[in-house]
Amino acid sequence: MYIILLSGGMDSALNLAFAAKENKASLALTIRYGQRAADSECMAGEKLCKYYNVPWKPISLEWLGEVNVTGLTRPEQKLPHLQTNELDSMNASSASMKAVWVANRNGVFLNVAAAYAEALNVSHVLAGFNREEAATFPDNSVEFIEALNRSFFYSTQNHVQVESFTKNFDKTEILAQALKINMPLDFVWSCYEGGTKRCWKCESCKRTERALLANGKKGQEWLTTMGWET
Repeated sequence: MYIILLSGGMDSALNLAFAAKENKASLALTIRYGQRAADSECMAGEKLCKYYNVPWKPISLEWLGEVNVTGLTRPEQKLPHLQTNELDSMNASSASMKAVWVANRNGVFLNVAAAYAEALNVSHVLAGFNREEAATFPDNSVEFIEALNRSFFYSTQNHVQVESFTKNFDKTEILAQALKINMPLDFVWSCYEGGTKRCWKCESCKRTERALLANGKKGQEWLTTMGWET
C-alpha cells in the first residue's frame, strides 16, 4: 500500500493514478508550505483524489515558506521564465532552479509522509519524481530515493520505503502515460503561479507545454483545454 505525496502536478498525479489502479492508494497528502500556488495545488489534489476515489488530506507546513525567501514563496519576486529551447540548458535551468529552491523541501515532505506511513502501517510512500528535472533538482533523483530509504530503515519501525513510478521517465513519457490512461489533465496544476489560469511562462509550465506538444494531436488538444496561450 502507498501514501502518495501529491503536489497536484503531472508527475505526482500519474503516481496517484497508477496506485489507484492497483487499489493500493491508502492516502494522498498535499502540503501547503506558503507557496504562491498553494490554493491551486490543493484544489488539484482534492479533485484528483475524488476522481480516483482516494482519501485526501491537506497538511500545513507554513513555517517552511516563512523561512524560505524564494520565488515560490514570495509573490512579489519575479519567477524565472525560460524559453522552450532553454529547458535543456544546464546554465539556464540551474539558474531557474536556484530561484525557486525551497530548503530541504522534498526531504521534509517525505519525512512527513513516512511518519504517516509508519503510523498507518503502510509500507511505501510514492513521490512524483522524474529524470528530466533530476538533472538540476537533486531531490528528484534516484540517488535521493536510495538515500532516504537507507534513512527510513532506521527512523521507521516498519522500514518505510520511498518509490516513484515515474523516476526514470522524462516529461514527454509521463504525459504519454497520462494520455494513455485518460488521466484528467484539466484537474492537474503544474504551474508555479497560483490562480485559475496557468501562466505558461514558468519553467514548470514550459516543460508541460513541450511534453504535450511532443505527444501529437491528443496532447495539443489537451493544451487547448488547459488554457494554453502562446
